[in-house]
Amino acid sequence: MNIIAIDIGNTNIAIGLFLDDKEEFVKTIPGRSAAQQTSCLKSAWDKIPILESSKEKRRDGVIVVSSVKPAWTELVEQIAAEQLDEEIHIIGKDIPLPMTLWVDEPDEVGTDRVVSAAAAYTVVEDAVIVADFGTAVTIDLVDRNGVFLGGVICPGFEISAKALRDNTAQLPNIKVTKPKAPYGKNTIDAINCGLYYSIVGALQEVIRRYAEEFGKWPQTVITGSAAKVIAGDCEFIDNYVPNLVVKGIVLAYQKYIAEKVG
Repeated sequence: MNIIAIDIGNTNIAIGLFLDDKEEFVKTIPGRSAAQQTSCLKSAWDKIPILESSKEKRRDGVIVVSSVKPAWTELVEQIAAEQLDEEIHIIGKDIPLPMTLWVDEPDEVGTDRVVSAAAAYTVVEDAVIVADFGTAVTIDLVDRNGVFLGGVICPGFEISAKALRDNTAQLPNIKVTKPKAPYGKNTIDAINCGLYYSIVGALQEVIRRYAEEFGKWPQTVITGSAAKVIAGDCEFIDNYVPNLVVKGIVLAYQKYIAEKVG
């Protein structure tokens, strides 16, 4: 199965190419750059083999999308139609969600959260927590039966840093990194420590409360563009998996095809 999996986030777009179910590459592109998206999609599509039975030389692949930003979904759809003469398949619209959701408003849950949770559960096969560090930080819980129970959403590093800059007279904007010490001796280091330990503390507290709810400490998987910053600094994190949403998109499509055939 040949799949181009596209994760459309609030800031970036990740494009993954999978040939015969094996990952060839995953590239992250600024969401506003139509030129880079076009180039990456064309490059990926050209690597997909042509169907032997196709007189029109159509390629044996699909483009599957998870999106939290409709305007960028339309852009990707336009690129696929005009440059590749292909349709895109959208998770939650054309492709069913890969797991059951036990929440108040299932249609309001970002498909990125669901597919990454499903990907983690497929590996763990037990209760699991998935924390995604992007523009926002989501910390979601799946029970031992593979049911998505919901989670929490809080501002990510960049949003928090921007809020401090925009709402104070003298505080600068910073890029959060792992602190060298638990306190800062200057303004920039103090902001960095505050933002870093706020997120780490929130993650640990939420996980603890989830564990109390279950009566055990579920495995915790983190992903997202900012996850690497804290990955090696928290003993309560079991695994750091880059591009988990992209992997979840592939699994969602594979599950859909398997159930359709079966």
